[in-house]
Amino acid sequence: MTNHSETTGSFENGDIPGRGRHDGEPPYDGPMAYISHTPYGPTVPCEPDAAAHQVTLRTPGELADALPYLLGYRPEDSIVLVALSDRGGRGRFGGRTRLGIPSHPGDWAAAAQQLAEGLVKGSARRGARPAQMVAYLCQDPAKGETAREVMLRLKPLAQALRVACGNLEAPVIEALCISDGRFWSYCCAREGCCPVEGTPMGLPGTSVLAAAATYAGIQVRGTLRELRARLLPLETGLALEQEVALDTANLALISRMLDDMSRAVVAEETIALAGQLMRRFAEAPVVPGNAEADRRDDNLLGSDEAAALILGLQDRVTRDRAAEWMEGDEAAPALRLWRALARRCVGPYGEHAAPLLTLAGWVAWSSGDELEAREALAMALGADPSYLFARLLHQACNEGLDPESVRRCLRSEREERGARGTRKVEGDRMVDSGEESGRPQTTRTPRLPGVNLGRGRTPSTRPGAASRGGSRPRAAGKPATRRRGACSEGARSAGDDAKEKG
Repeated sequence: MTNHSETTGSFENGDIPGRGRHDGEPPYDGPMAYISHTPYGPTVPCEPDAAAHQVTLRTPGELADALPYLLGYRPEDSIVLVALSDRGGRGRFGGRTRLGIPSHPGDWAAAAQQLAEGLVKGSARRGARPAQMVAYLCQDPAKGETAREVMLRLKPLAQALRVACGNLEAPVIEALCISDGRFWSYCCAREGCCPVEGTPMGLPGTSVLAAAATYAGIQVRGTLRELRARLLPLETGLALEQEVALDTANLALISRMLDDMSRAVVAEETIALAGQLMRRFAEAPVVPGNAEADRRDDNLLGSDEAAALILGLQDRVTRDRAAEWMEGDEAAPALRLWRALARRCVGPYGEHAAPLLTLAGWVAWSSGDELEAREALAMALGADPSYLFARLLHQACNEGLDPESVRRCLRSEREERGARGTRKVEGDRMVDSGEESGRPQTTRTPRLPGVNLGRGRTPSTRPGAASRGGSRPRAAGKPATRRRGACSEGARSAGDDAKEKG
């Protein structure tokens, strides 16, 4: 089962020195790298203050050491391109983007072209077309392979990047391979300048940029593998118990979610249970470390509870209501709950993770954590490439749009629903308080101006993937009405012509 996919990262701003040489002189011409504080990575003021956190990067080694601070994490198996804009003869960090290294060398030229075009066009849209590029290839040796062999094996990929960027008139001025704690330059042609065995990287946290980043409060968050591990399906003994619970809940909920009246009841039950679990998570004792915190959350969540929520949130309207827990005191426990539920999408229920991963990505983005937002949304698209809500949010996040426009829409929907009055359960359907019991109550779909939130899933009885000798009914898509609006430019451009389809 695949629950994520590789995607390019967002375009973030920063500063880097300009062109350099590989001889005894300082390789770079003395320009400064400016960094300022944000929660998840270095950015650059629009008009950098020459007195604020200036760092001069004078060697390729310092460029290599700077990479985690440019991205906010330590990349693995990655191609990273960093754009340089020219400011008074000094190179200045512009956009940056990342792609996983394709396993097949035949795909390298296409990947290089995709990455270069994406970065150049994205930077141009922001009014800062790159003048030059710095390229990084990060990959540790496979079993039986040396770091130098990695560098030699990836040399054609480095050349493909140089050709692709050169064709776009943004030449690569430095291309570095980082492997097993060492780095090599693909751009150094001086005999005997660079050690054949590579140059050792400095100890983490000891570089000039690391000191400046620490002073500015910037943090590096480990690797993407560690971040994704918080969202991947469990592989413990709990996975079998959860799969059985999902089978049972699936059979029980299918008929109710296909019925127009009882579907609204299931939605209310799902939202009520999610709210109860969020309070349970919020009241739990704090533990140090992400792994320990995730184990605590897993222990707080029952398998039957997780199954009911996973299936209930396949419904688009219910998912949209859950997305309203996006700020203030609600955001942190909601994010923990969506992560924990994504981890419970085990076995043949991997595709069901799409709405949970999308909700996790949305809350992370709304809370200012663009790194986790991009990865969670990319994983949602890996679970279900057609999941429109994830696709639109991923595009909007990558384009640097402000999530406040979506927050305003969700706040408005929440307030409007509150103004319509309370609702209660009569039998297996919802009615407004005071409504005559004979009149059906319909569920209203939230409308986010300009953001087509995408399809959810309404369970149906089609055969699922076989598991342990049998097959099971799985949640399938149900055609939904296409919605249009006028809120965010990025979402509108991607979503105006997209249909919510099953």
